[in-house]
Amino acid sequence: MSEQDYSQSEMEKALSSVHEVKIGDVVKGEVLAIDDGQLVVGIQGTGVEGVVPLKELTSDRNANINDQAQVGDVLDLVVIASIGHDKENGSYLLSKRRLEARKVWTTIEDKFKADETLSVTVKEVVKGGLVADADGVRGFIPASMVADRYVDDLKKYVGETFEVKIIEIEPSENRLILSRKALVQQEKAEERKVLFEKLLPGDVVEGKVARLTNFGAFIDLGGADGLVHISEIAYERVDKPSDVLKVGEDVKVKVLSVDAEKGRISLSIKALLPGPWDKIAEVAPVGAAIDGKVKRLTTFGAFVEVAPGVEGLVHISQISHQHIATPNEVLKEGQDVKVKVLSVDPENRRLSLSIKALIEQPASEKKQESAAVPEEHYEIPEADTGFSFGEMIGDALKKNLDKDSDQ
Repeated sequence: MSEQDYSQSEMEKALSSVHEVKIGDVVKGEVLAIDDGQLVVGIQGTGVEGVVPLKELTSDRNANINDQAQVGDVLDLVVIASIGHDKENGSYLLSKRRLEARKVWTTIEDKFKADETLSVTVKEVVKGGLVADADGVRGFIPASMVADRYVDDLKKYVGETFEVKIIEIEPSENRLILSRKALVQQEKAEERKVLFEKLLPGDVVEGKVARLTNFGAFIDLGGADGLVHISEIAYERVDKPSDVLKVGEDVKVKVLSVDAEKGRISLSIKALLPGPWDKIAEVAPVGAAIDGKVKRLTTFGAFVEVAPGVEGLVHISQISHQHIATPNEVLKEGQDVKVKVLSVDPENRRLSLSIKALIEQPASEKKQESAAVPEEHYEIPEADTGFSFGEMIGDALKKNLDKDSDQ
C-alpha cells in the first residue's frame, strides 16, 4: 500500500469514527472555555462544539457559572437545538439541567407505576394551589388536594417538605399533578385507630382547637377531633365559644367519654380549672352582705350570680317584706342587687340568699307577717341548681300539705 493510499485509509477511519449529532442525543462535552456567561464545550466523538448557557446548567438563576464547571471538566449533556449550519464546525445548544430533569422524570414515572410516594418541597403559592419541586421537576398540588380539610391560607406550606401521591404525570408536557390529601387521610386513619384504642375517660390530653361552632369547640387530638360542649368550656356562662377560644389555640382537656363505634370523644376544659364553688365559703360566708346580679327569674324566686359560675337562690319569700305573686314584680334579669348569705353548701352547690334581710321591715308589717300562698303550678328547677323542688317552692306548700293530711 502506497503512502497516499495509507493516508486516505486513515482519514476515512477518522471520519467514520465521528458521529453525527442529533437533537435529543445524550453526549459528553469537555469544557473548552467559559465565555460570556456560558460554557463552550467540545462534543466528544463528533469533532464539533456546542454551548451550555447558565440557565441550562442549573435552575438557580443567581448561581455563578464558575461554580458550576471548570475548564477541562467532562459533563453529561443533552442536545436540545442546532445553532449552526456547518456540519463539521457547527455549534449546538446543550443542557445539563434538562438531562438531569429527564432522569428525574424517569424516576418519577417508575414511582408512579409502583404506586410509591414522592418527596417534594413547596416553592410558591399560585392561583389554585401550590408549586412544588421534586429534584428539579416542577409539580402542582391543587388547593383541594393539599389537606383533608379546607385551608384558607396556603402560604404556611411554603418551604415545607413532605410526601405526596402522584395523581397524573406527562413528561412530554412537563405535567405533574400531586396530592398530599390522600396521604394525610391515610395517616389520620391510622392515628385515629391508635387514639381510640388508648384513650380512656379521665385522661388529660393536649390538643389544638380545630373548629368553633355555636354549640362548642372541636379539638384536634391527633387523628380525631373531640368535642368540648359549650357547657364544658368554663364555669361561667359562655354565650359563644369564639368569645373564649381561638382556632389554632393549644388547650389541655379532660376526656369525659369515648365512643369508638360512633367515633365520638367528649371533652371538658372546665374540668381542669379551679371550681368556682371550691372557695365559695370564703367568698360568700354565712351572714355576709355581698353584691350580685340577677341572672334568671322563675315563679319561685330569683337566681343571683355572686361569683363567676356561682348562682344562689333568693326564694320568692326572701325577695320583699311585702307579698309578691311573682319575682318579676320587683326584679328584672341583669339587675344588680345586694344579698345576704343565709346558707352555704359547696358540696351540693347550694347557696341560699336573701334580699329582704338587708331591707328594714316596715313597722306596719312587723306585727302581722304575711303568709305567702304558693301558686298551684311551679316551674321545675334546672338539675344543677343544687336545690330540690320542695326547697324551691318554700315551706308554705309543705304546711298546706301537712294541714290537708291531718284532715
